[in-house]
Amino acid sequence: MTVPRFSDALGHGMSDKRIDILRGIGRTGSISQAARDASVSYKAAWQAIATLTNLAGVPLVARSVGGAGGGGAVLTEEGRQLLVLADAHEAARRAVQSGGAASTAMARLAIRTSMRNQLPATVSGLDVTGRVVRVRMALPNGDGIAARITRESAELLGLAAGMVVIALCKATAVQVRRAGDGAVPGGNQLVGIVARVARGNDGESGDEIVMALADGLQVVGFAPGGSGLRARQRVTAVVDESAVVVALPG
Repeated sequence: MTVPRFSDALGHGMSDKRIDILRGIGRTGSISQAARDASVSYKAAWQAIATLTNLAGVPLVARSVGGAGGGGAVLTEEGRQLLVLADAHEAARRAVQSGGAASTAMARLAIRTSMRNQLPATVSGLDVTGRVVRVRMALPNGDGIAARITRESAELLGLAAGMVVIALCKATAVQVRRAGDGAVPGGNQLVGIVARVARGNDGESGDEIVMALADGLQVVGFAPGGSGLRARQRVTAVVDESAVVVALPG
């Protein structure tokens, strides 16, 4: 018997529209109607169901056969259980906020991820090109960072200018080099000061660099082994836009 991983499904942000779509299916018995109610495309709704199902590890939606409409969709018992837990999760979140204890720091703690770089940001604009959306974000220190995501992901997150988000990326996706050290390839570029250096011992992983940005922000990345970078040196972190993930505070 498969044990549902409800905590995994609930641990990826309740502020997006995935749970709303699941709730809409339970209310209407229709994936297309749930998509319309959530103001997303039918494809995005299916993506939401697939993501939640993968996270939970059990089927959450089943096809219904027959009826005046020729069939539709119904929630499984596990799907209904997930909604009950989602409601409890939301009630707890509101209680924390009403007590004045909610903050960006707490929101960041709510995201369970292996990504070491988690930067609070505000969406400054969205550029749509075909099926890809370039999400432009402003960090608290005034620096800009961008991410390239699918249109379906942007719809499910309900992204819009002015929204508070969190920009995430793996440390291994961040290339650190001396500031002004020749031409810098395209992508996000953040300038800061080396705070700490951990020298690589295997000759392959390179040196792990913790760099300090303005406003107390930090970015962790890697420089080639033997880079010679030291504390207090000025450096540039280069991050490909496709390596940046956009998340909503919990």
